[in-house]
Amino acid sequence: MALGVNFEGQKEVLGLWISENEGAKFWMGALNDLRGRGVEDILIACMDGLTGFSEAVRAVFPATRVQLCIVHMARNSTKYVSYKDLKKVCADLKAVYAAADEGAARDALEAFGRTWDAKYPMIYRSWDEHWSDLCEYFKYSPEIRRAIYTTNAIESLNYQLRKVTKNRSTFSTDEAICKILYLAIRNASEK
Repeated sequence: MALGVNFEGQKEVLGLWISENEGAKFWMGALNDLRGRGVEDILIACMDGLTGFSEAVRAVFPATRVQLCIVHMARNSTKYVSYKDLKKVCADLKAVYAAADEGAARDALEAFGRTWDAKYPMIYRSWDEHWSDLCEYFKYSPEIRRAIYTTNAIESLNYQLRKVTKNRSTFSTDEAICKILYLAIRNASEK
């Protein structure tokens, strides 16, 4: 699903696609579909780290800036951290993404690496490798940062859609599930 936010701050579902898997080819098709239906440009694309998604966005909408979801990044970073280190690792990561500007965030990331690399080297490495897609939101005011640092808006909508599909074990066709999801999206849009 693609959720757009216009310049007035209104959220709009731009598209819904059903596929066996999500990869670069899938996302390229979905983005070309959006372009074909009139989307001319995307200012900022906030996304989780789905394989091939950022590359597809850049191919179809080359001027788009990409912001990886900080919440997903932090959650993935702490997946294998021992419980006794979890609070401290989370606090040190928060110093990175809650910094006042990109320079301070980069300094906090370097400090994080010095502190935790011996025990959890994959965390610093992952943030460093993805830095260009993690730091975009520092270029904006705090009000805009809140809107683009996470994919919570679409996650919330996905949660509402799961509520209408979870009690049904099967659907006769893809069209049947699309109809139910369309009605759920329409109801969510009214709210």
